[in-house]
Amino acid sequence: MESLNLPVFEYNTKQIEGKPYIFDVLRKKYVLITPEEWVRQHVVHLLLNQYGYPKSLIRSEGGLKLNQLRKRTDILVFDRLGKPFLLVECKAPQVTVTQQVFDQIGRYNHIHQAPYIVITNGLTHYCCCVDYQLQTVDFLDDLPRFT
Repeated sequence: MESLNLPVFEYNTKQIEGKPYIFDVLRKKYVLITPEEWVRQHVVHLLLNQYGYPKSLIRSEGGLKLNQLRKRTDILVFDRLGKPFLLVECKAPQVTVTQQVFDQIGRYNHIHQAPYIVITNGLTHYCCCVDYQLQTVDFLDDLPRFT
């Protein structure tokens, strides 16, 4: 797989019917390695290993309903009270992060109301803090640590 602008991590892979799969520590099963999944796995391990997020508070590939449509959030982290804290949208490395991607995570976060959002294609990363009372979005230099 492609080298990313994210820390490397130890992972397990195997072939199933001639296709590469990677073990997802959150879903506790092997999942097909796509370019987007490769980015998602890197981000999950970044949150666990560098930022101290508990595995039990991270949901990968969770469903949500948006205007009667079923959608999936890539990564959603909850705080200790079970409220959405950090929403992550992962794209494949060849996908350019555009305004459309920001609009997509904005629509998803309209449902979740997480105070932090992250967008990454594994090469370029954006982290924002959303203040719902002031209706502002501020770009941050780093992801928030779990407290």
